[in-house]
Amino acid sequence: MAHLRPRHRLALAVPVVLSLTASLGFLPSAASAVPITETTAQTADAPNLSYVVNTRLDHRTINTVKKAINAAGGSIVETYEQIGVIVVHSANPDFGLIIRKVPGVQSAGATRTAPLSLASTTDEGAVQYLSKEQAAKTTKASAAAGDSEPLEADQWDLPAIGADKAAKINPGSKSVTVAVIDVGVDDTHPDIAPNFSPSQSANCVGGKADTTYGSWRPVDSAHYHGTHVAGEIAAARNGIGVAGVAPGVKVSGITVAEPDSTQLFYPESVVCAFVFAADHGVEITNNSYYVDPWLYNCMDDPDQRAIVDAVNRAQLYAQSKGTLNVAAAGNSNDDLDSHALVDDSSPDDSTAVTRTVDPHECFDVPTQLPGVVTVSSVGVTKAKSYFSSYGKGVIDVSAPGGDSRQIPDTPSKNGRILSTLPNNTYGYLQGTSMATPHVAAVAALLKSTHPHASPAQLQALLKAEADNPGCPTDVYDTNGDGIADATCVGGKRVNGFYGFGIVNALRAVK
Repeated sequence: MAHLRPRHRLALAVPVVLSLTASLGFLPSAASAVPITETTAQTADAPNLSYVVNTRLDHRTINTVKKAINAAGGSIVETYEQIGVIVVHSANPDFGLIIRKVPGVQSAGATRTAPLSLASTTDEGAVQYLSKEQAAKTTKASAAAGDSEPLEADQWDLPAIGADKAAKINPGSKSVTVAVIDVGVDDTHPDIAPNFSPSQSANCVGGKADTTYGSWRPVDSAHYHGTHVAGEIAAARNGIGVAGVAPGVKVSGITVAEPDSTQLFYPESVVCAFVFAADHGVEITNNSYYVDPWLYNCMDDPDQRAIVDAVNRAQLYAQSKGTLNVAAAGNSNDDLDSHALVDDSSPDDSTAVTRTVDPHECFDVPTQLPGVVTVSSVGVTKAKSYFSSYGKGVIDVSAPGGDSRQIPDTPSKNGRILSTLPNNTYGYLQGTSMATPHVAAVAALLKSTHPHASPAQLQALLKAEADNPGCPTDVYDTNGDGIADATCVGGKRVNGFYGFGIVNALRAVK
């Protein structure tokens, strides 16, 4: 979407993980209790703000804190007792100050800066719909090439990582599910329907899971991002349109974006999504967004600290239940291995204030959290996409995310990624949002091949089987002005542009 703000991402290197863990002061233990739904929840209205209250994990403490929340004028939306996170609405302007003083509360803060009522997905530029004329041309070329899908000739990204050959060996297991945490997934699309898992899908907007049938679908065609991502992962090889990287695995949709035009991803919704995915047997989550309203959450701010704390508890809980979380690096072409970045977009739900942040102390969520796989984007020539953020010790792996400046030898000559869109349509997008589902899908193929692999083992396999082009020998100049647009640091094994390399689907199934 042209109006969407790109996101940033800093290292998942050991020093960052340790500093994050130390600053939060805990690693939540795993539990399997289901969320407790509170009857005190009320419909949000204009004076209300949403909060996350993070407590010790014992039942007695949580009950004491819940009583304090009610006494402070809070209305409990949901209690995730297994991670000690309580989602609250309150119109009391002093709610945060009051509740942080309650014994057993480890952090608490507002998740929004405006009353409950701009988007943070990581695609770059507006969607380009596939025309009927181009579809006919591509279908003819696909038939001539012997491709199984009518539009496959325009999917340069599949052979780029060996996904076309991998599908002939092992398209993936139906026992593996990738959850698309996003703006919604149109499961009625004929390329998605065969592999969609309704029982592992929900709408988590507001922090409480709604599993009503169809609740995960996008509210309108403008909410296309999640459907595009789902098709990249698991569009079936059924002779209809396009093919996914892992066309035999299951895909589910967990909606976390606000249903209006802002499509914001608030912390309480993301917390709900990670816990829901974990408790419903999801093996991999795809996260092509950053958590609003802060591009970076600084630990010296109590509200932003509480956001990091809550989302980290949820994603760690998912990992403890066997879920690998994969996330996009962002589209700012920033060297994220730095100590000063300008954030002029936060908070994005009210009036933004320009600030300079140290991403070693101000965290991008969820991608900078421990154990999350961070993905950069490449184009058809395997060069880093012009928009993709990068940084040595930051990027774990890379994958095709498209680049309009790198032109493929395909019928459309379109360097973006072709995939599914709502209402049985198709279109092109580019961004680290598009690279991330390629990695999630390859992880799903690895999980299909190694069903007992843990999230940490899957991440190690992704890195070990990746192909690293190494840093470019020439000046990285994507716009031809003679000035380097980015500098790659590192060697052939690991570097700032590719991490450990471009993922490889064919190796994953072998």
